[in-house]
Amino acid sequence: MKRTWIPVVVVIVLLVLILGGVLGWRVLEQYIPTREQADMAEVLKVSGEETAIFFNNELVETRAITRNGQMYLPVEWVDEYLNEKFYWDNVEKMLVYTLPDTIVYADKRTTGSGGQPLLLVEDDGVYLSVGLVANYTDVRAEAFSDGGVNRLYLDNIWRDQTVGYAGGSAAVRLLGGIKSPVMTTLRKNDRFQVLESMDDWSKVRTENGYIGYLQNNRIARTAVEPQTSTFEEPEYTSMSLGEPVCLVWHQILQESDNSQMESLLARTKGVNVIAPTWFMLTDNKGNYFSYADREYVDKAHAMGLQVWAVLDNINKGENVNSAVLFSQTSVRKELISRLMADVAVYGLDGINLDIESISQEARPHYVQFIRELSVECRKQGIFLSVDNYVPSAYTSDYNRAEQGRVADYVIIMGYDEHYAGGEAGSVASLPYVEQGIQNTLREVPAEKVINGIPFYTRVWTIQDDKTTSSALGLESAASWVAENQVELYWQEELGQYYGEKREDNSIRVIWLEDERSLELKMKLIDQYHLAGVACWKLGLDSESIWDVVKLN
Repeated sequence: MKRTWIPVVVVIVLLVLILGGVLGWRVLEQYIPTREQADMAEVLKVSGEETAIFFNNELVETRAITRNGQMYLPVEWVDEYLNEKFYWDNVEKMLVYTLPDTIVYADKRTTGSGGQPLLLVEDDGVYLSVGLVANYTDVRAEAFSDGGVNRLYLDNIWRDQTVGYAGGSAAVRLLGGIKSPVMTTLRKNDRFQVLESMDDWSKVRTENGYIGYLQNNRIARTAVEPQTSTFEEPEYTSMSLGEPVCLVWHQILQESDNSQMESLLARTKGVNVIAPTWFMLTDNKGNYFSYADREYVDKAHAMGLQVWAVLDNINKGENVNSAVLFSQTSVRKELISRLMADVAVYGLDGINLDIESISQEARPHYVQFIRELSVECRKQGIFLSVDNYVPSAYTSDYNRAEQGRVADYVIIMGYDEHYAGGEAGSVASLPYVEQGIQNTLREVPAEKVINGIPFYTRVWTIQDDKTTSSALGLESAASWVAENQVELYWQEELGQYYGEKREDNSIRVIWLEDERSLELKMKLIDQYHLAGVACWKLGLDSESIWDVVKLN
């Protein structure tokens, strides 16, 4: 009988061996690290001049440019994350950087010490050389271009860092796991930063510019090293009056109003700064109408007062577009030059900016104007103060923090909570004023904040679903209440008296500003240790109010 079973057994054995080999290989394969190299151009989504940016060890969506060995950052990204003082004038195609005592200008023709341009003007925007940014910014920069993949590391956090050293040849992988592609390979004693430690793997940053994962058993040792910045931040020095500021605005609408200054001040107490509304912007070229008067200044000085002349866009600003006016470097320079000339001619002690209704488009340009004006005020030794609305969502980008850095005083116009043309209500309720102070102090130090108070209130008339109002000074408002026999009720939550008078088909209401309501506002100024008070306006006050408007 032939042994026909032998081939069958052989086949079965072979199949078992093959199957065992396959299974064994698959089991073994799980434990064999891959040597596959990661495609870093694909990982970082860059090619050609495109350059990946790692900011504080995190890859960002924004891309830099590498050209002729130089790396360039988008100016908008620099302003948002690194240094907001790099201002690009898109009208005159000029870069402006403001230092405490000088202003630096550059355009696309400006080159650095190595002959490379300091900035690129591309179709998609303006890019600044990393060297230029680092020269004015507290940031560390490292650039890599090996393998045709451009990478830029920027760090502006200074703290102790953990460093490690490789115990031997070790793969840094794209993700944790031996099957993840290899980004780079370390040699024995190669140094790296340990960004995050886990049970089996650590996230590391290598000295040849990769962030990936390294097995912990490949780390020979670690150490903690301090990071210390050697960058010297420019010092924006400020002036202080040396005592609490008690400023009163003097509205000048015609030349003859200057002659009323002495008589209006006669009943005041404690005022040490008067701010006449003299300089009125008239166009987008920086021209302004002036009611300035040297005799007025000399008289104020003789009375022991400083004079901070107001520059505004309100009284004659029908043709002023703040987005156009402040976005032109040459116009800002000319406007500042005119102001400084008038400072010298009239012997002024300061400039008070009252630029209102600033469009969202204009706000960064206006802040740049404040920076540039501060340089000249600092040189001339005069005060710069800036008037601001009570902080709100609408005015969140007024950059009060930068104003507080470069100006001497930031003034809150703590009134017009309800205004002509709007709904009836208090001009300046106590919660509104306090919230304005608190929100301003989140950005500006208390020693630079002045709170403005109103010497006026509004009588509101509501008739046929229509609301109108008229503004009355303190004495006129008290007279209106008395003449109309209006009964007043104290509203504790608002810190004001409320009264109303009903007629046949209308109702007139008032939230009264008087000694009691203004005293509560003065207590807030004292409570929050502010620099002083500003009063709108001279002539609307009462003699008795000056016993309340005083600071310790």
